[in-house]
Amino acid sequence: MAARMSKGPWVASIPIVVSDRDAAKRWYTERLGMMLLSDDDHWVTVGREGRGSALHLCQGSENQPTPVPLEPGPSGIVLTIPGEFEPECAKLEKAGVEFLVRPTRAPWGWYATIRDPDGNEFHLAPAA
Repeated sequence: MAARMSKGPWVASIPIVVSDRDAAKRWYTERLGMMLLSDDDHWVTVGREGRGSALHLCQGSENQPTPVPLEPGPSGIVLTIPGEFEPECAKLEKAGVEFLVRPTRAPWGWYATIRDPDGNEFHLAPAA
């Protein structure tokens, strides 16, 4: 069995390829309700201060010499939603967030799936 590190690494940010960083910044903050954590030219991150990782909104067209293509579809990323799950999801939908899977109760718990304007898909789950 591997020894556990007492002070190991953690995930600082996860890149999300977007077509327009400014439009994505507005969507993630105004519609999804994330906080703008950093906004320094290329380095724009959103998340929730003091609560783990951030999403780095990476405008693929800026990468040189070869632009990074959009990668629509499932990201494998789960975003946790504080508060009562169904009413919070209803607020997100009212704010214009597209739901691919509306809030659903499975034997293991609640989940939903959303998509951003560039086609990146995220699972939602209630905060523990």
